[in-house]
Amino acid sequence: MDIEQAILEQIRRLPPSEQHEVLNFAAFLHYRRSVSPYRGVKGLWTDIDAQVSAEEIDAARRELWGSFPREDIA
Repeated sequence: MDIEQAILEQIRRLPPSEQHEVLNFAAFLHYRRSVSPYRGVKGLWTDIDAQVSAEEIDAARRELWGSFPREDIA
């Protein structure tokens, strides 16, 4: 008996609701194989041609932290 026949035999023994669960799981396994593997944070932006200067980063930091209460810093 090959693997496909063994799987079908086991699935036929299940009630319809559990057969549906098996179908969903098989669809999930198929989907998981079709998505690209995790490339890490740096890899997420490798295709984007974004050039950010040090001055732009400093300006963004000043804008973000400009109203932060400095007296609370110990």
